[in-house]
Amino acid sequence: MTELEKKNCGTLLGAIAGDTIGAPYEFNDNNYKAKDFPLFSAASGFTDDSVMTIAVADALMAGFGDEAKTEKLLVESMRNFGLQHPYAGYGGRFCHWLVSKNPQPYNSWGNGSAMRVSAVGWIYDTLEEVEKYAEISARVTHNHPEGIKGAQATAAAIFLARTGKSKQEICDYVEQKYGYPLSQMICDEIRPTYRMNESCQGTVPQAFCAFREGVDFEDVARTAVSLGGDSDTLAAIACSIAEAFYGIPENIAQETVNRLDEDLLEVVVKFQKFMESKS
Repeated sequence: MTELEKKNCGTLLGAIAGDTIGAPYEFNDNNYKAKDFPLFSAASGFTDDSVMTIAVADALMAGFGDEAKTEKLLVESMRNFGLQHPYAGYGGRFCHWLVSKNPQPYNSWGNGSAMRVSAVGWIYDTLEEVEKYAEISARVTHNHPEGIKGAQATAAAIFLARTGKSKQEICDYVEQKYGYPLSQMICDEIRPTYRMNESCQGTVPQAFCAFREGVDFEDVARTAVSLGGDSDTLAAIACSIAEAFYGIPENIAQETVNRLDEDLLEVVVKFQKFMESKS
């Protein structure tokens, strides 16, 4: 905790902050279709998005540079952290995967692959590696092409943002490479009719729109949440990219850290140290 009070640890906190900020407004009945909501409240807390983001980061560090080892560790880490935090809000098929004697991918196109991928965009230093390990991180559960695409597009955007590309360059790359129609999407047009959608194809493009239209990290979070639907995951994805582009304000980082369980916070600190050792 002391280290995090001294400096912004970053690199995982973008996604975790988005998840925490969006959590009170998840599901259609809780959606708030405006940007003037309390950023943090007593109801703000981490969900499965954060738990799995941290689990993926832990596996990436332990298996760094080894594809087969990383894939094996992803399964182990996701199951370990998932079972340690059983009430974080997992989907039904993922819950079955967590407790299965022989866990196998289940052809999911759900947005879980994109919400948990942010560490990939930071830990590898070429776009080719980022997209390769994003696929690996997705396919242990989400081996449907849309599930893989959502993870790859998100991780690629994080990598491009942290290496200095403009929003236009990031969105152009994602649109051309992955086919999301970002140039045709505007948040004010999405918001009125957007409803709960747990697919990558119904969440990732909307998160990109929030990132593109937000003017800073907080505004990206507010814009993502204001769209409605699966608001914590929308904000987790959008804010994972926003952190790489803008950084994360110290007050938001600290509010996020304050809501993490100790075992999760340990991995966040460990990941920061790992990244510092690479630089």
